[in-house]
Amino acid sequence: MAGEWKYVTIGEIATLQRGFDISQKEQRPGPVPVISSGGTASFHDEAKQAGPGVIMGRKGTLGSVYWIDKPYWPHSTSLWVKDFHGNDPKFVYYFFKAMGPELLRMDVGAANPTLNRNHVHPLPALRPPLPAQRAIASVLGTLDDLIEVNRETNEALEEMARALFKSWFVDFDPVRAKLEGRPPAGMDAATAALFPDHFQDSELGQIPKGWEVKPLSKNIELLSGGTPKTSEPSYWDGEIPWYSVRDAPSDTDVWVVDTDRKITPLGVSDSAASILPEKTTIISARGTVGKLALIGRPMAMNQSCYGVRGAAGYREFFTFYALKEGVEEFQQNAHGSVFDTITRETFSTLNVASPPITVADAFEALVEPLMETILANVHESRDLAALRDTLLPKLLSGEVSVERVEKRLAEIRP
Repeated sequence: MAGEWKYVTIGEIATLQRGFDISQKEQRPGPVPVISSGGTASFHDEAKQAGPGVIMGRKGTLGSVYWIDKPYWPHSTSLWVKDFHGNDPKFVYYFFKAMGPELLRMDVGAANPTLNRNHVHPLPALRPPLPAQRAIASVLGTLDDLIEVNRETNEALEEMARALFKSWFVDFDPVRAKLEGRPPAGMDAATAALFPDHFQDSELGQIPKGWEVKPLSKNIELLSGGTPKTSEPSYWDGEIPWYSVRDAPSDTDVWVVDTDRKITPLGVSDSAASILPEKTTIISARGTVGKLALIGRPMAMNQSCYGVRGAAGYREFFTFYALKEGVEEFQQNAHGSVFDTITRETFSTLNVASPPITVADAFEALVEPLMETILANVHESRDLAALRDTLLPKLLSGEVSVERVEKRLAEIRP
């Protein structure tokens, strides 16, 4: 370890300050993020601080740390760095990220978790010299940048897949084009030939000629989750992912490849759950209804969800996007005395214009490469995040040199 690394207090690295009170009623539409203990909660037209900024949870959600490089409003449920004391701001961000578990243990709230900045400032910390700080921040930032590139790529690919589904199966653009004597945009002749050139009347309005109006339930197979006892130790800490709504991915990533909890084969069998095959869609059916996920590996799920597979010849990506288009109606039709609930009967209430299987298969063929790329990016981002989280404490302690990590990164950079 270089001699210039020094033990100081956290208060010498960064001075923390409580955020500013602002209610939802006081906020006005604008571009400035209001950052609370849980992240960006809303937007306002006034900033309290210029970026860059480091913000962490003070009340409610402890151990959360956020970076922002533009003007922002730190909410009163957060602590923000008022003074970096000449240290590199991005390094300070990673420094507090590494402290996340310790911050969680510093809860002083009786009922609501609370972090007191005066308890944080006196703690000892190892401070590298500024050049080393910048190098550490650059290395870790490179990994985060690669993860962000994957996220943006996935967002674009998912939007393409969803736009294609909407164009073909909601707006019927290829049929409208042929009706007007135009070739459907961006479509080869063989695919265009699968669509009719006229509409027919139906209970849903005009739909492509030859298509059928059917309840969505006719096009899918529903699989139920299980109810293992949480108190039974032989059911838990196995190797089978156990999905609940908290494991739902972002709208852009689509896929879920891991879960917070794992279950044993005994837990699956005793709870009457099923092992869902890859590419099954899971939809949350109780409480927060309508959250969707495509599973990227076999897993089981709890009773608050349904697994959905295509039936009657319809395949998995077509099924996923059919459900995604119907989510709003599912939410409107959910019922329950305490929690909103989707039942099996709910799937019978949504009538859809069902295309011939040949059209659905053509959609599947176009979308499959997009969805597989999204899945590959999800796996890569998980690996990058794991590498970052492994390196973080080692770089901050000087156990691993920046030069060694930079050589490794050169091998994985695109």
